[in-house]
Amino acid sequence: DGLLRLDGESPGNSWPYVHGWVHGQEEVSAVPALVLDPDPGERVFDAAAAPGSKTTQLAALMDDTGLLAANDNNLGRLSALRSNAERCGVTNTVVTKGDARNFSLKPFGGQEFDRVLVDAPCSCEGTIRKNPDAFDDWTLSHVEGIAGVQKGILKRAVEVTRSGGTVVYSTCTFAPEENEAVLDFVLGERDCRLVEFDLPLESSPGVVEWAGESFDPTVERARRIYPHQNDTGGFFCAKLEVRA
Repeated sequence: DGLLRLDGESPGNSWPYVHGWVHGQEEVSAVPALVLDPDPGERVFDAAAAPGSKTTQLAALMDDTGLLAANDNNLGRLSALRSNAERCGVTNTVVTKGDARNFSLKPFGGQEFDRVLVDAPCSCEGTIRKNPDAFDDWTLSHVEGIAGVQKGILKRAVEVTRSGGTVVYSTCTFAPEENEAVLDFVLGERDCRLVEFDLPLESSPGVVEWAGESFDPTVERARRIYPHQNDTGGFFCAKLEVRA
């Protein structure tokens, strides 16, 4: 499946990494691209792509064929995305800068995508073990604010996906406001459904209620990965099928 688990310090400071033969990311970060499971030759949209770990993984799964549109709205992070794509020899990817909430299909011939990945910007609660600043900088107002952005991105992702296509939504946070509540919103706005999927890691189902609010019961088909389950960071992943 193209995945290797490495031991040791600083694998990024190695010749295989420099030459673009490998790209390192945490185990849970490899989940969304595997769940999206693109086929060679397909049209795929990575809505919040920088700095490119999941983009390069998607390109590898696609055998560097088809079209992979990698978008981000942060110019600084886009430079890292371009660097990683070039280092790994990716040639099927076009990099765009824009707000994914109003992403236009016009530059792509107006044709919808087969699959879309929304690895959404989030409050990063699941990264606290390796990044204590995420805890120090945490505020409920940020959680609530970023949830609005996530809803807009996921809604647009469903809109630009063909009927029968797949959208994967993921975050590295635990907050239901940014996870199940976002799914609940989009399920009510667009004709799509959550589907079950298997993971190579131990995980838990999505929560169907939080802070007095109940969600669509199908959000339990999403998967939550907690740090104690696999000795990894925390993560959330959901798979949607677009119906119209």
